[in-house]
Amino acid sequence: MSKPSIYGLTVDQLAAWLAEHGHKKSRAQLVWEGLYRKRVTAFSEMPELKPECRTLLEEHFAIQTLEEHTRQESADGTIKFLFRLQDGNLIETVLMRHKFGLSVCVTTQVGCNIGCSFCASGLLSKSRDLTSGEIVEQVMKVQLFLDGRQNNERVSHIVVMGIGEPFDNFEHMSNFIRVIRDPKGLAIGPRHITVSTSGLVPKIREFADSDLGTNLAISLHAPNNDIRTRIMKINRAYPIEPLMEAIDYYLEKTNRRITLEYILLKDVNDQPEHAQELAELVGSRRNLANVNLIPYNPVDEHSQYQRSSKETITAFYDTLKKNNISVSVRLEHGTDIDAACGQLRSKQIQSDRARGAKANRAANE
Repeated sequence: MSKPSIYGLTVDQLAAWLAEHGHKKSRAQLVWEGLYRKRVTAFSEMPELKPECRTLLEEHFAIQTLEEHTRQESADGTIKFLFRLQDGNLIETVLMRHKFGLSVCVTTQVGCNIGCSFCASGLLSKSRDLTSGEIVEQVMKVQLFLDGRQNNERVSHIVVMGIGEPFDNFEHMSNFIRVIRDPKGLAIGPRHITVSTSGLVPKIREFADSDLGTNLAISLHAPNNDIRTRIMKINRAYPIEPLMEAIDYYLEKTNRRITLEYILLKDVNDQPEHAQELAELVGSRRNLANVNLIPYNPVDEHSQYQRSSKETITAFYDTLKKNNISVSVRLEHGTDIDAACGQLRSKQIQSDRARGAKANRAANE
């Protein structure tokens, strides 16, 4: 049986666990310092702990549960990691360089059941949720990679926008945030953490009521129910009207700005009338909302969608601006590698399946 990742515990949870097993709660701080400040990769590298405490931890937990399978590096500094989990599943994690610092995009599920037709993540259905430890370890793997380059760089921002729907794994996602924002650990402030959801209305309300305090992004991607239902199956369960009501609840409860993600698909949702309709939808929320326009990255050569032209993107942007809507165009990262989220994983799994089928044919000949 594989052991759970110790990264999945907050310092308070670890202290309680140690107390239950006959050790002082204060030893949790020593473990915490070893994990997040010294960044050890084995319990044997914690000499400040008593031997019996190290043995206990080794018997019940693992520090390293992810194995790097593939790494792609872009000319713009973006690095995409493909990690293999203990059960053999593959997940993606991405390091992006910005003027404001280094951002890591983490995955929360193995596959995705939301089924957005434009997204590579949904090409393969969800097989399971990731544990909070597996999500934290993605950040730690990237930080250890940066440590190895000896440039004194540190991960400063987190986006929970990788494979999967974070709000469909709400408990582990929440615990992940509590671990990484701890000031005695990675100390990534909540204002430097953004969680994205496709629009699970009840969870948006629960998120608003939580103490997480992070930024929220909504994958809107359409100005009306007709288009949104065609490209996002989630709209059948949570149409735009209850979604906007949940957004209003979040805005009133937190008084925090929200990001509305909008991927531009040629001749689908990128026309002038769509921009005007979107401006009217944002309407009175304009002071607490920013629309982030996303140029589409085709999933593969068989994709049913095409990328909007630069002229179309500019016109869409200008229409929103004229309606006093705060709007930006997402900077693209890793366009010379498998840029779309989930694309590298999907390609690797398809390649593995093809090799397996070829081997089976050869064995039967």
